[in-house]
Order: sequence, then structure tokens, then C-alpha cells
Amino acid sequence: MDKSRVWKVFGGKEIVLDPFLIVGILNITPDSFFDGGRFFDTNRAVEHAKDMLRDGAHVIDIGGESTRPFSKRVDVEEEKSRVIPVLEALTKSIDGVIISIDTYKARVAEEAIKRGALIINDVSACRFDPHLLDIISEYKPGYVLMHSLGRPEDMQKDPKYHSVVDELLDFFEQNLKKLTDAGLPEENIVIDPGIGFGKLLEHNLEILKNITRFYSLGRPVYMGLSNKSMWEKLLGLKVGERGVATQVATGILALKGVLIHRVHDVKLTKDTLCIVQGIG
Repeated sequence: MDKSRVWKVFGGKEIVLDPFLIVGILNITPDSFFDGGRFFDTNRAVEHAKDMLRDGAHVIDIGGESTRPFSKRVDVEEEKSRVIPVLEALTKSIDGVIISIDTYKARVAEEAIKRGALIINDVSACRFDPHLLDIISEYKPGYVLMHSLGRPEDMQKDPKYHSVVDELLDFFEQNLKKLTDAGLPEENIVIDPGIGFGKLLEHNLEILKNITRFYSLGRPVYMGLSNKSMWEKLLGLKVGERGVATQVATGILALKGVLIHRVHDVKLTKDTLCIVQGIG
């Protein structure tokens, strides 16, 4: 098996990315840009996760703090109180469920791994909480290495790049080395270019146009563009109107070889990706 199509996660489990991997987004927050508050209740969050799994999600990505532009931070205990009950309920009720925790906090990540999470999805590349690198190197979960220019509360304040694709490639090369030097195997890492995280529309489009350049890093690309504000900037679409744009972009990127898709609408995404597989 081509190692660029295998993602190793906590416990040595291997996820084969063939033909694709769908990650269902579960925001347990009052202020996420797309569905903030809808699944803030534990029971509703669990039921939504089960719905996404029935619709074809391979992974459920649970987040307890919004990382939308200009969002507010929450402390460790609050974030844990949001995500851990949902994580425990899912791992107890569904055998073999693969849970990812969207956090940059070491203590949240460690608690989640101990309760059954297999993947850490980190918007910070271990920059916001340096102890996260220690947790990742010790437990060796699956890890989403994402690029962000700045923190969520300030990342959209006039971001600038000389050459966005070249700068992201340098970032990933440096951070892949940092992670592997710390003891995390390369096969545990996937790379996320961080669409909308410290990037203007022109930066996002340049990254997507040149997505195949990232394959030179030898690790799968993890794509999160579902319903993002770039569709408002490009097409004038408000939240709730971006589903078609999301699916068109997802299909194009799948044709270009992107294997992992983090999305809100799992059913539509599965249909899109099956069409790509059928006629691509």
C-alpha cells in the first residue's frame, strides 16, 4: 500500500484512504460560524454524530471551541466539559467509531485520547500550547498539521504572503521535521492548508489551484472548505447558501487527488465523491 494513502492513528490503527475519507464536523459550541448552538446539547450532538456516521462519515471531528475569525477563546475546563461527554457517549455506544478532537490545548488533547479519541486536529501546529507537542509525541495519535497565519482572533487582520503556496510548503516541511524529530511517525500526520485561516480570497484560490504541489510532501491532504466565507467573497453567498459551492469545489479537489474532506453535509459529500469515483 502506498504510504501516502495510509493514515496511522492512536494505537497503531491504520486508516486506508481508499478511495476517500469523509470527516463529519461536530461543533459543540454556541458560536461556530455555520451551526453554532445547534448541537450544544450533549444528546443532540450524539444523535447528529450518529446521523453523520449513517450518512457515510468515516471520522467524527468534535470541536469545543470555535476557531472562526475573531472568535473568543474558552478555557481548558470549559472545552473539556463540552467535548468529553459527547466523546464518551459515542465511544461507548458505537464500536470502532473514529473520533478526532479539534483542539490546540494539550490538556484537552490528552484527556480526549484517554477517553477514546484517535486523532488530534490542531489549527495551531503546536504553537499556541507548546505542551501539545509533548502529548502528541507521547501518545502518537493521528495528527492534522494545519497552517494558520496568526490566531483565530487576529488571523484575518490584513494577512500577507510573498508567495502563499511556497510559504505553505516551507511551513509544512519545517513542521513535519519538528514533529518527526519529536517522535511522531510521519505516517501519523496529514496536512491541512488551512483555507480561511489567515488568508484572503486570492490566497485561498491560489492554494486550491495548486493543491497538487502539496503532494510532494508525501502525506495526504486534509481539506476543510465546507461552507466557508470564501464562497461569500467569491459568489456573494451567505451562510446556508454555500452547499453547492462546497460540493463543486470538493468534486474538483477530489479529481485532483485530495483524499480527506472535512464537511458539514456528509450525505451530499458522499454522493459527490462517489460521482467523482464513477466518472472521474
